[in-house]
Amino acid sequence: TSRLYRTILFFLITVLLLLVFELLAYFKGWHFSPPDPSDVLGVIGVVYSTWLDVRASYLSPPLQSLANLCTVLFIVQSVDRVVLILGCFWIKFRRLKPVASVDYDGPVQSVEDFPMVLVQIPMCNEREVYQQSIGAVCILDWPKERMLVQVLDDSDEVDTQQLIKAEVHKWQQRGARIIYRHRLIRTGYKAGNLKSAMNCDYVKDYEFVAIFDADFQPTPDFLKKTVPYFKGKDDLALVQARWAFVNKDENLLTRLQNINLSFHFEVEQQVNGIFMNFFGFNGTAGVWRIKALEDSGGWLERTTVEDMDIAVRAHLCGWKFVFLNDVKCLCELPETYEAYKKQQHRWHSGPMQLFRLCFLDILRSKVSWAKKVNLIFLFFLLRKLILPFYSFTLFCIILPLTMFLPEAELPAWVVCYIPGIMSLLSVLPAPRSFPFIVPYLLFENTMSVTKFNAMISGLLRFGSSYEWVVTKKLGRSSETDLVAFEKEAEPLMRSNSLHRSSSDSGIEELSKLELSKKTGKTKKNRLFRKELYLAFILLAASVRSLLSAQGIHFYFLLFQGISFLVVGLDLIGEQVS
Repeated sequence: TSRLYRTILFFLITVLLLLVFELLAYFKGWHFSPPDPSDVLGVIGVVYSTWLDVRASYLSPPLQSLANLCTVLFIVQSVDRVVLILGCFWIKFRRLKPVASVDYDGPVQSVEDFPMVLVQIPMCNEREVYQQSIGAVCILDWPKERMLVQVLDDSDEVDTQQLIKAEVHKWQQRGARIIYRHRLIRTGYKAGNLKSAMNCDYVKDYEFVAIFDADFQPTPDFLKKTVPYFKGKDDLALVQARWAFVNKDENLLTRLQNINLSFHFEVEQQVNGIFMNFFGFNGTAGVWRIKALEDSGGWLERTTVEDMDIAVRAHLCGWKFVFLNDVKCLCELPETYEAYKKQQHRWHSGPMQLFRLCFLDILRSKVSWAKKVNLIFLFFLLRKLILPFYSFTLFCIILPLTMFLPEAELPAWVVCYIPGIMSLLSVLPAPRSFPFIVPYLLFENTMSVTKFNAMISGLLRFGSSYEWVVTKKLGRSSETDLVAFEKEAEPLMRSNSLHRSSSDSGIEELSKLELSKKTGKTKKNRLFRKELYLAFILLAASVRSLLSAQGIHFYFLLFQGISFLVVGLDLIGEQVS
């Protein structure tokens, strides 16, 4: 982080000096009629004339080469995105979807027909959301004696531990089969937590394990919609459900995240699941066959993306995955830029750590060469490395530099037209978000600095790539969600012999939530220096482009600079703490 910060700061100082130089030249009339070195010139004229020769002969050619390289990478990545979209259209046109071979909602079956399912809820200092996940999991519509819930609490806050213990005890009193686990030696972050839980002796009695992060609220029929796909498919390792977001319309930041994640699930995960039987496990809202976990080496603490790690290893062992686009699990999006930035840093540094560690394993594996190519070139290089590299380099470095080195050019179709088309395609899975196409395009470029920094950190093994920071959540629940939850929960509570006290109404919980919202204080805004410095770089470049009358470039640089400024001043996202 400090290396990138110093580089951006140096870049800013250089750009500002060049802008001052160009303004002097402009007002002296040299911008449109360069001074002749043979004329008698002052010091500034001589320096400017020399600068013109240096930039044309030595600086612009390598910059143009780098711009051409990034343009090629941009085109390749755009083609990949178009292919994914076409694959999604084909799935919808042909109505392709996984088919379950058994229906647990059919006629009354013997309890023994239901497989044994272990449900795990890993958490760490998440006092705002633990009640939601525990409550939702405890009323899953599954025979009580065929399911066990593990609350895996890694909290180091004693008061949070006590609250979670009390919640577990409350559900135990109602008859739920739920246990509380807390590690004294908290190593390996989430992977270490899950690994420790899988070492319990009683795990051998269970066939499947469902995993939910602390802010996830599965519907009561979640297991009945996912577990049936394992029946008769001994090579199936994972059934992954789609995420749905309780706070997707909370603010501009959550709306933009919803666009990204809707494309990820609707297009990337679904297409890869249908055509490749492989995709990255999302870390939650999924059901694993325990034998597949064990066969793949179990949870490893070597990266911050333990979910992707186990998915890649299972794929190399020949296991298959199923993605269910029509099974959704409610969760919460981070509402502050700080929380979102930390989440994205982990999501983009981890894959590069993993790529370094498993590259040779992929080459040595017995899977087909087509699967090896898909893993190395598409899954890792194109979507995890090249995307953040060209996005940051092309739009945040090369584009502003071409304003000061005009002999190197970026055509308008690279700056505006293709990015606009790609943004339009990205919004297709979330049609209600069409009004946010332009903010989405600008914000994605703004986030490129975080993703690029994370990618480099993971690739070069910098210390920040090994930081596992829990994404801060606020415990959002909409009234519609709670009312629906209340209606579904009541008959299940009765059928599963679970007891509810009169004070456990979901509507009462909503009232408490609304009261907590009203008592919130104004959030103290942070300053994000890298984003601010890049804002000044882009705004300076927009002034330089105005001198050259480059219309499209000027508007793009201006609005992109404003986008960086808004983010750098922490004016996007939740403004109440």
